[in-house]
Amino acid sequence: MSKVPNRRRTTAALTAVVAVAGATVLAGAPAARAAVVDVNYACETKIGPKSAVSPVDVKAVKSGGGYTITMSFEKGVSDSPVELPKGVMTPRAELVLGGDASGTVKVTGTPNTAAVPPDTPIRIGTLTGTFTPKKNGRVTFTAGTLTVHALGMDAAVCTPKNNPKPSLELQVTGVSGGGSEGDTPPPATDGDQLPKTGPLDSALALGTLGGTVLLTGAAGVLWLTRRTAR
Repeated sequence: MSKVPNRRRTTAALTAVVAVAGATVLAGAPAARAAVVDVNYACETKIGPKSAVSPVDVKAVKSGGGYTITMSFEKGVSDSPVELPKGVMTPRAELVLGGDASGTVKVTGTPNTAAVPPDTPIRIGTLTGTFTPKKNGRVTFTAGTLTVHALGMDAAVCTPKNNPKPSLELQVTGVSGGGSEGDTPPPATDGDQLPKTGPLDSALALGTLGGTVLLTGAAGVLWLTRRTAR
């Protein structure tokens, strides 16, 4: 006697397999995806326009309620016609946010630890900053304006001209809240006290209550006086 397969059991088994496979894919999804992106910088300098292509790498590390962002340059984007002594050059940059966030993240480097010879590319190194998300979602980071501050002035201001792709895609999770700005909580009460809806409301309510008690007492006195007179 041949057994006829139970279609319901087969369908349920297939559904369970698909569900488990989907959960495995989601669990294995990366929280961040980074890529080294070539950025074509056009720089306005004190000695005229300059241009250079530098590979840019952006990474994020969870830190408390936010992320520590690092931006690294593999090549210099400008050079100086004169020698830059130790500690006189500091780079800074902006990362443009996209996806489920907007605005920019500012990152800053440290002063040069050695003198920079004339007519040699200025090494940018690694810049760091902080990103504090306001909501969960997918956030991208794209190279923005780079500024080289040297000898007490912004010696070079460099702007990406090749519309670079994001260097980092970050999946933000664990952000609590989510209410829109401007939401007003309901009036708070404390036991049997009057609702605290404003600085004057409680005083007005108490004044009204006192007036009511006073009028009630006066009416009682008048009623007793009339009864006694009769």
